[in-house]
Amino acid sequence: MSGKLYSVGKVVNTHGVRGELKVVPQTDFPEERFAKGSRLIVVNPQNEADRMAVQVESARLNKNVYIVKLKGHVNINEVLPYKGWELKVAEEERKPLDEGEYYYHEIIGCTVVTEDGEELGAVSEILAPGANHVWVVERPKGKQVLLPVIDDVILDVDVEAKRIRVHLMEGLID
Repeated sequence: MSGKLYSVGKVVNTHGVRGELKVVPQTDFPEERFAKGSRLIVVNPQNEADRMAVQVESARLNKNVYIVKLKGHVNINEVLPYKGWELKVAEEERKPLDEGEYYYHEIIGCTVVTEDGEELGAVSEILAPGANHVWVVERPKGKQVLLPVIDDVILDVDVEAKRIRVHLMEGLID
């Protein structure tokens, strides 16, 4: 294991008495990350050295959370300590992406510039409100810019250079 970990969910509570956890997904691939047999790592956010490798026994979507059962954990007392912990995946467990697809951590922190070369700021957050993602750009001066992730707006993404070139449609900056 390389040591580099990426968040895929947060344990928000237990579910029932048979050792199931309620997990808020923080990944574009929850069906894959919480699939039977997936290898994850539970990490204490208060002390990142406090971690344990686990394997998903089963998972199901319930409203906006996943109900996840970890292999070898059969009752509530075994999973109760994980409440508030994060579920992470090791770098080598990540799936390769198609061209034009990016992991959240590759986009957050990227500098955003217009097609005219004006620097807008840096991506601070990614929202998934509906049909498409929205990248939140923090401006040094002024209000945030909410960029819809559509071909008409996002012209070029260079994750190596941490630079995104965009076309500002009318109304995106007030």
